Amino acid sequence: MKKLHFQIDITAPKETVWRAMLEQKTYMEWTDVFSPGSYFEGSWDKGARIKFLGPGGDGMFSEIAENRKYEFISIRHLGEIQNGIPDTESPRAKAWTQALENYTFSEKNGITEVKVDVDTPEEFEKIFKNMWPIALKKLKEVSERT
Repeated sequence: MKKLHFQIDITAPKETVWRAMLEQKTYMEWTDVFSPGSYFEGSWDKGARIKFLGPGGDGMFSEIAENRKYEFISIRHLGEIQNGIPDTESPRAKAWTQALENYTFSEKNGITEVKVDVDTPEEFEKIFKNMWPIALKKLKEVSERT
């Protein structure tokens, strides 16, 4: 598992960026880079289960490991969903089990710095190194127009 780091400065208050990142409509915009039509089901509350899905219903299921509103959110991946069935046992699902996605928000003078730290199986490293900067640029666009 590789830990990847990304960050971006967004000219908007951290509350605005937080909402743009986590509200369904805007979430669908910035995550379109990873999977067109992606969405989530569930809650961002600490300890809650959440599903990250594509239009066909396949995706991942996770748990919100931490949520400090407007400051930090941590997602712990638990497995995959294929054909509506949760999977924690296949080699592909096991590659993601316990992987974390951490988002840190800090604001200074109206600029919010978003830091992203993600655990990634090595076979996805190159793909995510290309996709994450594009996704964060989309998040910036969405946040700054709000």
